[in-house]
Amino acid sequence: MQQIIDFIKELYKNKNPVQLHEPVFLGNEKKYVNDCIDTTFVSSVGKYVDRFEEMIANYTGSARAVACVNGTNALYLALKLTGVEQSDEVITQSLTFIATVNAIVHCNAKPVFVDVDRDTMGLSPKKMNEWLENNAKLENNQCVDCNTGNRIKACVPMHTFGHPVHIEELIDICAKWRIELIEDAAESIGSFYKGKHTGTFGHVGVLSFNGNKTITTGGGGMLLFQEKKQGELAKHLMTQAKILHKWEFKHDAIGYNYRMPNINAALGCAQMENIEMFLNSKRETAMKYKRFLSNIGMRFFDEPRDCKSNFWLSCLILSDKEEQIRFLTETNSNGVMTRPIWELMNRLPMFAQCQCGDLTNAEWFADRAVNLPSGFRNGDKVK
Repeated sequence: MQQIIDFIKELYKNKNPVQLHEPVFLGNEKKYVNDCIDTTFVSSVGKYVDRFEEMIANYTGSARAVACVNGTNALYLALKLTGVEQSDEVITQSLTFIATVNAIVHCNAKPVFVDVDRDTMGLSPKKMNEWLENNAKLENNQCVDCNTGNRIKACVPMHTFGHPVHIEELIDICAKWRIELIEDAAESIGSFYKGKHTGTFGHVGVLSFNGNKTITTGGGGMLLFQEKKQGELAKHLMTQAKILHKWEFKHDAIGYNYRMPNINAALGCAQMENIEMFLNSKRETAMKYKRFLSNIGMRFFDEPRDCKSNFWLSCLILSDKEEQIRFLTETNSNGVMTRPIWELMNRLPMFAQCQCGDLTNAEWFADRAVNLPSGFRNGDKVK
């Protein structure tokens, strides 16, 4: 245990304590934020919002990217735009951050928890298809839950810690069962599956720019669309569905105030200018962990086949729950922040009555996975 603590402290020299993942501002962040203040464009209108959306669209290969106030609101709007309604069911993974499931419940829909794969920590195509074969049917070109009679409208896989799921297989299953696919790519900016960016495979994808993400806007999210028309509708709805006019206030739908402020987008633009530097540093750190842990007989969770992960949070797999607790106690008591993977959603009291498939793999990870410090390490040049 002490070997690992010493290794991490050597990686992050002059950090006491060593944080899990803190934001880094080394480029034009202050310059762009000051520009917002000087011009008074600090709210939801301003050049940095447009620029940030264009930068993300170009980087991810999306037809349209739409900035949002945070990732949870972006997920909620993605579900609404996909047609998720009250009493619909949405398949997702129990091994996820709670925002994934909260967004489903905010739509008055019902989460259904399916297991993950051991090589991705993300939603398992095989387990999802098995659950559907045993519990669902196609009726009037819709997927219906035989147990409840509810429509199964959508599927939300999450790219855990930036590791892409088996997205092509999930797409095939969703097509077979007439289910819409929404990607929770909140943690995976800079991650690619077979050369294509996460969040660009499904009906809509969602990124997060919370303070602990690979790049940050302080708080923020982004919707990724493959059809510009859908993106324009999202933009309209999140700006209170206001009809453009020089002075009149007219609205044509129930809208939302989910706009990202210009001052947050300014941070995002500066962060995007250095995204490759951040990603290279994180990959270098991950590879250092991989080599070191292998040398001492411990398992580092590596990127899946055919994928390029951003290694948002590096992950160590321990032998059992007892060793996990011991590791967390020792590291956090000695100035190194480590964290367990999230509590499984079906174990939380508000989701305890939700339908579940067999969750053997999710439970296996919950007892063994630990996140290691994964933030940017100084040394590389910045713009």
